[in-house]
Amino acid sequence: MADTKREIERKYEGPPAGGDAPLPDLTSVPGVSGVIDKGVAELDATYYDTADQRLATASLTLRRRTGGDDAGWHLKLPVSEGVRDEIRAPLSDTVPEDLTALVRSRIREAELVPVVRLLSARDIRHLVDASGTLLAEVSVDRVRAERLSGGAGSAEWTEIEVELADDGDPAFLDKVEKKLRKAGIKRSASASKLAKALDDTAPRKPEKAGKPGKAGKVADVSKATTKAAKPEPVDSTPRTAGDHILTYVRAQRDAIVELDPAVRRDVPDSVHRMRVATRRLRSTFRSYGKILDRTVTDPIGVELKWLAAELGVDRDQEVLTEHLTTALDDLPSDLVTGPVQARLSTWSGARRSGSRQHLIAVLDGKRYLDLLTTLDTLVAGPPLCEAASKKPEKVIAKAVRKDFEKVADLVGEALELLPGSERDLAMHDARKKAKRTRYAAEAATPALADPAADLVKSMKSLQTLLGDHQDSVMVRGALRELATEAHAAGENAFTYGVLYGRAEQRAAAVEAELPGEWEAIEDKGAV
Repeated sequence: MADTKREIERKYEGPPAGGDAPLPDLTSVPGVSGVIDKGVAELDATYYDTADQRLATASLTLRRRTGGDDAGWHLKLPVSEGVRDEIRAPLSDTVPEDLTALVRSRIREAELVPVVRLLSARDIRHLVDASGTLLAEVSVDRVRAERLSGGAGSAEWTEIEVELADDGDPAFLDKVEKKLRKAGIKRSASASKLAKALDDTAPRKPEKAGKPGKAGKVADVSKATTKAAKPEPVDSTPRTAGDHILTYVRAQRDAIVELDPAVRRDVPDSVHRMRVATRRLRSTFRSYGKILDRTVTDPIGVELKWLAAELGVDRDQEVLTEHLTTALDDLPSDLVTGPVQARLSTWSGARRSGSRQHLIAVLDGKRYLDLLTTLDTLVAGPPLCEAASKKPEKVIAKAVRKDFEKVADLVGEALELLPGSERDLAMHDARKKAKRTRYAAEAATPALADPAADLVKSMKSLQTLLGDHQDSVMVRGALRELATEAHAAGENAFTYGVLYGRAEQRAAAVEAELPGEWEAIEDKGAV
């Protein structure tokens, strides 16, 4: 079974392989009372990737390593600069399925093959404080890399690695680095050993030879070829309406792919964040149909709606449970009769377990993987309409205003209805449209600046208010279900009725607040 370790480390350049790699006296680092020599460990690691190095491109590393005290399979997922989550699995001859699943959104149906083998002699030292508590591990690694696919090169180098102890203060690494820098030791230019190995062992393209002729002329041709081969700088700043919207689309596509491992690991809030990315994409396709051809994006929108619904099975249950638990905790003890907490836990646990299993099956399924591939294809060759080439100030602003007008119509309709199921549905529709307008304004913010940013805030405020109302509707539905189950089991259903009444009061409070909230938003207007 795989387990996870948060790894916080920094890498530094050592002298050429075979040379000395002296470390300064690290006992003078503030907080360090001793440096313990732990000896040399011989490590043998084989790194796996697809033939086109999809994992390396995404700064992911997957390896099988023997030697040391953590032999086994290691998958490293980037968190931030110098911080990675290392997912570990026991040693086996083939890549563990648990780890393969965590990179599925990257590799899709491609095969994982050995790409590089690293043989390292690791000279380890522990930095400890006055009580003997480990602060960090410092190692001097003498590495030999051997290319296993895509070439047959090899390389050798020495590097220094400083890894913070579990639950250590990251600021301690700054103190160690200050000491290393004074000794002339610089940060490594490579993010990882694998990145350096792939670069140093990559096949080198042969230099183009000049045409036969006089020596001087051949030299001139060689210089001209070298100059022409140098890539020109690329200006990635969005300029047209299409540039701006595609930047937003790419960001949401990337978010879905990057969040996939977190969702599989059940990282808090990951399901919600992936669901939001799918909604942002779908909303963008609909709001900016004058920029991206809807005959192409509408079918993708259907698939995104499907994925959001599948993600919602888990997320909606999570939110419901939170609301019900909080409401029950807020009740005075004399209003709680019967095994309410136990029934709530059983009800939530059964639904949660089933939804988790279903969600993992969805992420492993062909329909989801096909959707990711379709999004890649769209980003690589976007179906741009004529308006995409125009200036963003006009095209994008018009789309945002159109969405805002639809929100205004729906809020107005809701306010005209009497309290009840019809108003509940109307307010829910207004909430969904407020979300779409918020996402449209988010995409527009780089182009339209403050007016779009202000609209994002307004729509977020409206969405939150209407969301509170919809939460009340969902909570009341769940309470009816729980009360029915409790009654059938011979339990007292009084507490469920009390909670229902409180949820009803919260909905009424939102309905009373909505007119004033909307009036303030209308006064500000759209972009």
